[in-house]
Amino acid sequence: MAREVAGLSVSVEVEAALAAGSPVVALESTLIAHGLPRPRNRAVAVELEAMLRDRGITPATVAVIDGVPTVGLDDDTLGRIAGDPGVAKASVRDLPAAAALGLTCATTVAATSVLAARVGIRVFATGGLGGVHRGAAETFDESADLPTLAATPITVVAAGVKSILDVDATIERLETFGVTLLGWRTSDFPGFYLPTTGHRLDWQVDGAAQVAEAMAVRDRLGLRSAIVVANPVPAGQALDEAIHDDVLRTALQQADELGLRGKAVTPFLLETFHTETAGASLEVNIAVVRNNVAVAAEIAAAWASR
Repeated sequence: MAREVAGLSVSVEVEAALAAGSPVVALESTLIAHGLPRPRNRAVAVELEAMLRDRGITPATVAVIDGVPTVGLDDDTLGRIAGDPGVAKASVRDLPAAAALGLTCATTVAATSVLAARVGIRVFATGGLGGVHRGAAETFDESADLPTLAATPITVVAAGVKSILDVDATIERLETFGVTLLGWRTSDFPGFYLPTTGHRLDWQVDGAAQVAEAMAVRDRLGLRSAIVVANPVPAGQALDEAIHDDVLRTALQQADELGLRGKAVTPFLLETFHTETAGASLEVNIAVVRNNVAVAAEIAAAWASR
């Protein structure tokens, strides 16, 4: 069951947790609908929610169901997101259209952040952020995640950005947008498949209490931008660096030879990674999200205990 709160449908479980001041962590649904193969996607979605509940945290998976932005899915709606290949992907700009047309959509990092923050959720776990795409100087191809995080007071745990993006430009844009970037027990910006990209971070935190304090200071100062906690995948679960570099180099060359531009490039590169690594990149993807959910749980608990 759910009821409408602030123009959204919020599950009774999530609403009760928020009312009680108990810890809640938002989860995105694009990973479920578009990031993982069926039927494993549903198993992973259930696992991530179970991880949070086992730690005393209420999960709040976000999606648009029949045109209604929804925070907290039940078994039926989670099954629809995981099982229906026709589920669209909705960023912030798509929410009004999805509502008007009564569509069921998975939400991106940007849309999940906005909807979660609107009902008072302060912590969100995802895999990796969207960023500035290679060649963006010509295509202007930049993820809506970045400007959305500039105006959304939520703390996002992510493993940096995938190396298929322009990492330098993404970090610069985060700085320009005033997004606080904290390394979780690291001073290196992680590269999703790899623990580091070789880019140094200005700030490192060693525990959840420090993140919660940063959140509190942001509130006191009236800042509206997000905090991104960059959590590297453990070295033992990362993609082999030599394989990663070889596949990336080959994939970029093939994309150029095929004349791929703009939005066509990223799906091609991701599919090439999956194929050329014999599915190893998929396992890293899942490991990344598990680790981010675990860190988000710590942060949400620390925030709730303040």
